Amino acid sequence: MTLTYDDIAEQQADIVGPLLPYFRAPLPDGQFIRGVLPSPPPSEAVRVVVGPPGGGEPEEMTVWEIPLRTAGDAGDLAGADDVLGMVRALHTGTQIFSSSRTDTVMGMRLVRVDPAAVEPADPDEGDLALVVLRTLVHPWTEERPVPRLRGFLLRGPDRMRLYCDREEDTAVVAADVRLSGALTAVLAALPSLTEEEGTAPGDADPHCSRLVDLTGW
Repeated sequence: MTLTYDDIAEQQADIVGPLLPYFRAPLPDGQFIRGVLPSPPPSEAVRVVVGPPGGGEPEEMTVWEIPLRTAGDAGDLAGADDVLGMVRALHTGTQIFSSSRTDTVMGMRLVRVDPAAVEPADPDEGDLALVVLRTLVHPWTEERPVPRLRGFLLRGPDRMRLYCDREEDTAVVAADVRLSGALTAVLAALPSLTEEEGTAPGDADPHCSRLVDLTGW
C-alpha cells in the first residue's frame, strides 16, 4: 500500500483525540503530555511533547518524535495506542540517546525515537475502559469538524496553540488562543479566523506554515 502525505496528515489528526485525556494523567515518572505536534512534511511521524505538571519552560520539555511506520513498512500506520505505549515506555527507567538522534525545536529538546529500540508499554485497564466509553460517547465518523485539528501545544499560563488544516489542504495553520478568553466565540469563528493572513513563523515553529494570534479575543 502506497501512502501519501495526505494519509500521514490524516493519521496525525486521528492520534490527537485519543491522547487528549493524558495531558491530565501523569506518565510513569510524573511527567505529563503537554502537546501533540504534526511533524513537518515530509516526515512520517508525530511529535509528543512532555513536561512537568502545570507547564514549564521550554528547556524543561522533551519532544519525542515517533515514526508512524518503520522503514520499509508499507502496512498500517501506528495509532494512538501505539504512540501512547511508546511514550510511557520512554518514561519508565533511564533512557540514553545518541547525539545523532537529539536536537532542539522551539527551545525544547527533540529526540527522534527508534521504535526498534523501545518496547511499548501495554495498555492498562483504564485505557481499555476509556476506549469503550469514548466509542459510546464519541462514535467514529468519517466526517470531521472544519478546520481539522492536527495538534496542540500548551505554551504556559493561559496560552494554547492549536494546529489546524483543511482536509483538501494539508498545510498547517497555527492559532494561539487565550484559555481564559472568549473561547466559545473563538472556536465558533475558528474556520474563518484561520484563513487570515497571519505570519510565517519560520524556524520559530516549523510545525505550521502560518501563525494567527487570537489571544486578543
